[in-house]
Amino acid sequence: QVQLVESGGGLVQAGGSLRLSCAASGSIFRFPAMGWYRQAPGSQRELVATIISGGGNTNYADSVKGRFTISRDNAKNTVFLQMNSLKPEDTAVYYCNAKLALDNYWGQGTQVTVSS
Repeated sequence: QVQLVESGGGLVQAGGSLRLSCAASGSIFRFPAMGWYRQAPGSQRELVATIISGGGNTNYADSVKGRFTISRDNAKNTVFLQMNSLKPEDTAVYYCNAKLALDNYWGQGTQVTVSS
C-alpha cells in the first residue's frame, strides 16, 4: 500500500514563497517518476512539475517555469516543491503523485492560497 502525505500549504501574499513536502511510505526509488499536480476550483487537475528517479530529470508547466523547483531526497523518501514568486493564479489544492507501472498514487492534497 502506497501512502503519500503532503504538507506545507497555507496562505501567502503574492510574491511570497512556500515549500511543499510529500512524504512517501517506503522507498521512493521504486517510483520511476514523481510529481506535483494542482487543481483550482472549477478547473481540471493539471501537471505542475515532475522528477524522474534515475538522473533526476525535471519537467515543469510553462506557467511555473523559473519560479518553482521540484526536488527529491531519496534518503528521506520525500519530494519537495519550492514555490517562489507566487501569484494569485497559483491558488489551488496541490497533490503529490507517484507512478508505478500502470498505477497512479495520490496524496490527499494541500491547499495553497495566494492573496493579491
